Amino acid sequence: MSLISMEFLTFVAVAVIGYYLIPKRYQWIWLLAFSYIYYASSGMKYLVFLLYTTVVTYGTARIIYGADQKFADQKEKIKTCKKSIMVLALLLDFGMLAVLKYTNFAIANINTLFHADIRMMKFLLPLGISFYTFQSVGYILDVYWKRYEPEKNIFKFALFVSFFPQILQGPIGRYSNLAHQFYEEHSFDFTRIERGVQRVLWGFFKKMVIADTAAVFVDAIFDQYQTYNGLAILGVLAYSAQLYGDFSGGMDVVIGIASMFGIELDENFKRPYFAVSITDFWHRWHITLGTWMKDYLFYPLSLSKGMGKFGKFAKKTFGKTYGRALPICVANIVVFLVVGIWHGAAWKFIVYGLYNGLIIGFSGLMAKNYRDWKKKLKINDKSNGWHIFQIIRTFILVNISWFFDRADTIPQAFTMMKNAVTVWEPMQIFGIHEGPTSKMYMCIAICVLALGCIVLFVVSFMQERGVVFENIKIKSPLLKCAVYLVLVLTLAAFSLPSSSAGGFIYAQF
Repeated sequence: MSLISMEFLTFVAVAVIGYYLIPKRYQWIWLLAFSYIYYASSGMKYLVFLLYTTVVTYGTARIIYGADQKFADQKEKIKTCKKSIMVLALLLDFGMLAVLKYTNFAIANINTLFHADIRMMKFLLPLGISFYTFQSVGYILDVYWKRYEPEKNIFKFALFVSFFPQILQGPIGRYSNLAHQFYEEHSFDFTRIERGVQRVLWGFFKKMVIADTAAVFVDAIFDQYQTYNGLAILGVLAYSAQLYGDFSGGMDVVIGIASMFGIELDENFKRPYFAVSITDFWHRWHITLGTWMKDYLFYPLSLSKGMGKFGKFAKKTFGKTYGRALPICVANIVVFLVVGIWHGAAWKFIVYGLYNGLIIGFSGLMAKNYRDWKKKLKINDKSNGWHIFQIIRTFILVNISWFFDRADTIPQAFTMMKNAVTVWEPMQIFGIHEGPTSKMYMCIAICVLALGCIVLFVVSFMQERGVVFENIKIKSPLLKCAVYLVLVLTLAAFSLPSSSAGGFIYAQF
């Protein structure tokens, strides 16, 4: 069920109404049932993988906790036992993800390198597997580090793994934040429902008006990049709009639906195109993935014994300034290599991750030099001009990375980068065939996309300046319903009929 289908909206309506009609002590069971019904709707066969992750994670967490209780007076034995079980849990959870998602990538590279002829494997790829696997692994590591005790009830834990609004595309939740919300009793609150509906409508606007309209141009320009070689720069700009509208719009829908049940999920976006550096961008884009990588990979890696030894070597070899920065630089590159691999089984995603990691690592390495250069050039860090320059510079760097993310191959990405600065033929846009009336359709699509981006920019700019948008304050229920009806009809009117429209991009991860 797509998040923007009438089937899904009906499903949500039934779930919300029933949630507040049944006895409150059964609310979490109601959510669990609807979560499994929702996931099963994509195919009963996918439930096997969800159950596998749930059982493995629940069982190993309980064993890790039990080892603490059983061998309380034997510290070394506890340490060895817990570490072994934790490693086993990571291998089982990540192992399934790796086999399903990356086996054919490995086979293809072996065939290329050794001129072999190994046949590709046919695997099912469950929807949302990357998200619920990372969420489950975070839970295991938190239990291992004694941040909290594991859940005793396997059915309650199953709800944490499978909560239906977030299972397909996140955000990646933490047990410490979600557990009490899932299991406590919630009373009906019309204001909360209304706020959730507004958030969902805003998400629909981003997805249906911006992302799906931008997809018309993105698909044509990237899929036929040699034909539309003069539109490369427009293609990547349209992809910036599509990806942000699609992913952040999906998050608005997910967070809005969850809030109707009294569950507040973590925010996943914070106006990323206002970022002043690539580091700042990743503090604003897919925030829960960034914090997951920071807590479960960056800190353990940068504070490890091996990295400590490397730090000492770096200080002796390169001096204190660079010696201190180098371990952090290496840790960032490793983190973003993993981020690239997480995005997909292709070399272009590895390049995408390394591109971001190298920029962040190099920026950290050169931080002192940058400060010295700004002093010599008498650049005022707090001036509006410098702030705008940083935003534009970061936006350009981000868009370069989008070429790797969207292009089919690395050579295509480089070709389109070259075309973006050497070939400019804007009239090619009217050669794109989409919709029933081609040229006229293109004019309408351009206007809709431009208007949608302007609205999004104005709202984001106001939010960046601290303006908080509250609920629509209309006392009359009939008038309020009329306003919502107008909003829905407006969305329908501005959503162009397009073959590029469809499900959310990140639901495939």
